[in-house]
Amino acid sequence: MGDQLRDQTVVIIGGSSGIGLETARQARAAGAQVVLTARDPQKLEAAARELQARSTAVFDATDLVRLEQFFKDLPGPIDHVLLSAGGPAYIPLESMKLDDARRAFDQRLSVTLGVALFSRGKIRPGGSLLFVGGTGGRRPGVGMTLATTLTAALPAMTANLAVELAPTRVNIIAPGFVDTPLSASLLGDRLDARREELRTTLPIRRVVMPQDVAALAVHIMSNGALTGATYDVDGGQQLVAK
Repeated sequence: MGDQLRDQTVVIIGGSSGIGLETARQARAAGAQVVLTARDPQKLEAAARELQARSTAVFDATDLVRLEQFFKDLPGPIDHVLLSAGGPAYIPLESMKLDDARRAFDQRLSVTLGVALFSRGKIRPGGSLLFVGGTGGRRPGVGMTLATTLTAALPAMTANLAVELAPTRVNIIAPGFVDTPLSASLLGDRLDARREELRTTLPIRRVVMPQDVAALAVHIMSNGALTGATYDVDGGQQLVAK
């Protein structure tokens, strides 16, 4: 990875597994110090021990009071923040309750905006905020009403934040299917079949891994010309509608 993040500090919210953990690994390999947060104290402790994290904090990112306090207590300055916490909202309309839908909207948009608001004054000029979105939510379908709406909203929010928070850079990474513990929990016993389907249909002829997404994340952090944009990393999944 070289030393493109040497002497920088990367905060990863949702850093104990999947994309967040792999980004922390690659940021460390690129010379950064890492600050990790997560809900599960045991997983967080293991990740912190592996990476010799500068510090850790255990909390649920949807707890906005705790999220704000985390940034207040965070020694500054820092250089980059990655928000990798949370998962997709797939709820068919026939089983949807309005309160659940409102909660999904509030959590996803409020957490993203909260990170932007609460991190102000902590990030060095030219540093970055990086959010994890997705490409799968761009196609309408049964159960996709919430996911597609949120997928459309986040790039608009990001572009505006890039203007209002300048010179802090703000971007989104948009993966398709990534072989993570979250994917395993969502698919259950259908996971192997999904992997095989993607290996045979994706243009890259393999499944996208957390390492692929993390490599893009580190590049966006280190490239000071990138802001206000959404970067897809889905192995061509959108091209074959799978």
